[in-house]
Amino acid sequence: MKSITSVFTVAFLAGLLLTATVSLADHHAVKVAKKDGVGSFLVDTKGMTLYYFKKDSPGKSACEGDCVAKWPLYFREAVAAKDGLKAEDFATITRADGQKQTTYKGMPLYYFVGDKNPGDTAGQGVKDVWYVVNP
Repeated sequence: MKSITSVFTVAFLAGLLLTATVSLADHHAVKVAKKDGVGSFLVDTKGMTLYYFKKDSPGKSACEGDCVAKWPLYFREAVAAKDGLKAEDFATITRADGQKQTTYKGMPLYYFVGDKNPGDTAGQGVKDVWYVVNP
């Protein structure tokens, strides 16, 4: 009887681990949202909009100091690509300041402090250098 209980316990724990792994992967998902006047754009799992900076170059961020305070970095160790996105389009860079940042097709990703709710796009077109990431 003890071995049957052990088998059920192991199976139960394995199920919990699998559930936690799936939940964790979804927790770090990037999805596509759509909005009139903006079109399709990338959002994180919570629906918060991701942006790119025109002054960046592939694999290199030009946003430093006060810029990062207004445009916080998006970083996840691993990204689960949803809605037809490809996981291989996401990578990680180490910035000049030593922080890590997730990129999409080489371009560093950011949030905007002016976005308060999921789907907000207040950063779109700011100073003609900040834009939502159109997949």
